[in-house]
Order: sequence, then structure tokens, then C-alpha cells
Amino acid sequence: MGEFELLAKLRERLPEAGRRVVLGSGDDAAVTVPGGATVTSVDAIVEGVHFRRGETELRTIGRKALATALSDLAAMGAEAGEAYVVLGAPSELGEDDLHALLDGMLELAQATGTAIAGGDLTRAPVLTLAVTVVGHAPAASDFVTRSGAEPGDLVVLTGEIGAAAAGRLLLEDPSLAAAVAEPVAARLRARQLDPSPRLGSGRALAEAGARAMIDLSDGLAGDAGHLAHASGVALEIDAGSLPLARGVAEVAAAAGQDPLQLAVSGGEDYELLATLPADALAKAVSRMGDAAETTLVPIGEVAPGGEVEIRLPGGGRLEALGYDHFAAP
Repeated sequence: MGEFELLAKLRERLPEAGRRVVLGSGDDAAVTVPGGATVTSVDAIVEGVHFRRGETELRTIGRKALATALSDLAAMGAEAGEAYVVLGAPSELGEDDLHALLDGMLELAQATGTAIAGGDLTRAPVLTLAVTVVGHAPAASDFVTRSGAEPGDLVVLTGEIGAAAAGRLLLEDPSLAAAVAEPVAARLRARQLDPSPRLGSGRALAEAGARAMIDLSDGLAGDAGHLAHASGVALEIDAGSLPLARGVAEVAAAAGQDPLQLAVSGGEDYELLATLPADALAKAVSRMGDAAETTLVPIGEVAPGGEVEIRLPGGGRLEALGYDHFAAP
């Protein structure tokens, strides 16, 4: 089957494009009438870097591609809007395989209210999915950036960390699964393979008055550094308050690694790190409960300066860096 015939078949499976899309997939460009303010982000996942095809179904890979892009909208406190998908497919993938990838994206699109409004299909040496997402809010001031943190703010974190990094260890060395019960190991692997964008949590934090926010794609240590640098502040994080996912300590120990180091530097948890005034915490927790996605815990404070300190219970500091694709090995 040729490229254009295959594109037409995939396009037929797309649902109605949504209230903001006047002209969706099928023309030279999509036409939208968004209203209010928009944010746009681009994210890509590449075989051999972000996933291995033999580790999970193609449906799950499709879901992860959209989820990682939508996580950037969550970090802005945006409502999900449109997505545009560029799929680079190696020659061994057939029509059924491409439909399986689309199945995963459509599942998450429906669950999050995202309209897949267009994209492109090309051959590529390895499976690659690049997703552009557009989010919406009534006004530009409703979005939360990385640069608004102020000294005296609380630093808060959604959910738990370390699960995705522990899941990657389990996928690379299945023998480590002996350290935990199988249901726990399955949950850790799932956090690596099939993350969930915290869209409801991001909107809840924005509505509660969050001043700065970022999603944890490259690890708490690295992403906290990005937020601190953008805001021109220091973040003082209490390592003892960090919520490690169940099983992370056992898997890390079995792999000869420090659990805290693994949790703060491993990346791909896709939780949200935010700062907000201390008197806004109760409102944030309440709105997070309404979102019903995950929990919210304070893990530190914003201070003058420009560094990130992760303070250990004994008074020392945890030296940790986030994940960097281009760091020297």
C-alpha cells in the first residue's frame, strides 16, 4: 500500500476534530479557531532512546508518544486541545502495526479531550513519533511558566517519583524483579512504558495559584534546576519528604544503586513540580482532590539564590543531576 493510500486509511479512523478545529487532517494545513490563549509544545520519542519495541505493544508506544507531549501542557496548567503527529516508520512495520500505534494515541486522545488534527507519515531508520500539542486557556495569564517562583513559596510535588527509573532497570535486567512482588514490578514497568500526563493536576495547581511549574521528564534534580534557573531562585528540597514509589528502594538496592539518587535523577516520571504561596497549599490540595489524578505533597521551600539543594536527613546534601541526552558517558 502506498503512502497516500495508507494516510487516507489512518485519517478515516480519526474522530471528529473538536469544537476548535474548523478543518482537520486531509488538507495542506489544519484550520483552528481557538479563542483565548494557546500554548504549543513539541515532543518526540525515538526507538532505542525512549523505548524498545520488544518491551511493549505498539499500542502502548503510541500512547506514550502522546502522553509525553501532553505532559508539557500539564506543566503549563493548560487544557488539552489539538495534537499533530509525525510518524517515522521503519520498513518492516506494516499497515496493522501503524493502526496499532494509532489505537494507543486515540485511546489517550479520547480520555484527555485531545483532537488529533493532522500530521505526516514518512519512512525512517527507526520508529520515531514527534508530536506537536496545543493547549488552551481563557487568557495568557492563566498559564504557569517556569519563571514565577518567589522566595518563601512552598515547593510541591504531585504523585511519586522513581517508578519510571526503577521500571527501566527491571526492563533491562529482569532478574531484579525478584526483589519485589510481581504486581509491584508490573506497576514500575508500566510507569516507564505507559506514563500518564497530569493534565487535571496541572489545571488544579494553576487555579490554586501556582507561581511556577515544570513536568519531571528529566528527573527531579535536573528539572528543579531548570525551574530555579528560570525563576532566578534557589530550591531547598528535603530529601526525607520525597515520595518514592513502592518498590523503588528494593529494585535500586538489588541493582547496587542508591534509591534516592535513582529517584531524583532517573527521569520520565512525568509528575509535576510546582511552587506556590504557603497559604495556597490547602486550596491546591482541595483542587487536586477534585482532579482525582494523584496526590500533592510539599517537599521544600524557595529561597534567594540560584541553586538546588537536596538536603539529606543527616544534614548532608544529595549530589544528583537529571538525565541529559547529550551528556558525555
